[in-house]
Amino acid sequence: MPTLAIILIATAAGSLLSLLLAAILALSAKPNWVPVLVSYAIGALLGASLLEVLPEAVQMGGDINVIAQSLLGGILLFFLLEKLVLWRHCHDEVCEAHGGHGHHDHGRSGLMITVGDTFHNFVDGIIIAGAFLVDFRLGMVTTLAIIAHEIPQEIGDFLILLHSGYTRTQALLLNFLTGVATLIGALVGYYALSMMGGFMPVLLGVAAASMLYVALSDLIPGLHKRAEIRSTLQQLLLIGLGIGSVGLVGFFIGDGH
Repeated sequence: MPTLAIILIATAAGSLLSLLLAAILALSAKPNWVPVLVSYAIGALLGASLLEVLPEAVQMGGDINVIAQSLLGGILLFFLLEKLVLWRHCHDEVCEAHGGHGHHDHGRSGLMITVGDTFHNFVDGIIIAGAFLVDFRLGMVTTLAIIAHEIPQEIGDFLILLHSGYTRTQALLLNFLTGVATLIGALVGYYALSMMGGFMPVLLGVAAASMLYVALSDLIPGLHKRAEIRSTLQQLLLIGLGIGSVGLVGFFIGDGH
């Protein structure tokens, strides 16, 4: 199967799966599930970035100094982007960053989250395309990590849209439309990166930065709201499960080299 077809199938399947599961969980009114999903997502993102993406960049023959610089630059880039578009993925029904205080805000919070997530999904599409262009195994692991993060993100976005005054149908439609940006990003990434093979280690460094930034800056702070021993042990277990899932995907798919 052509690489482009694989990229589009994986991207579309990942977007639809995360949207479907997020809608089911959000509509079933079980917000206590979200911290569980967040903990798992942290593990998947950390595992994919540190155990797969960065080692792959080194194995490709990339200069370790250049890869480290791209990682550092990527972290600063995503910090700046978050500042510019308020790219903060809330996982609670009430979120100060998006103006949520239990009342409608005439769509302002919904508009901000939609703009931010459209850009974020576009970047995810580029990252998925780049990973598949390097290696099928790396592409699958990267897609898994992004799906794991998208599910709790989509739940949070859905709840923010509802608090912003949108109906359930409108919220689902907006989340679906932001998901289309992932496909567009995958197409742009495929055609742009196919002509820039030597740039791949740098892209992988930036991709790893994206995953690390989301996990460490966005998701982990939310876990500290539950500091009791039982919750901490549960979080560690689920983070380990997320890391293990990345390892299992890589193991069963095998080395693509």
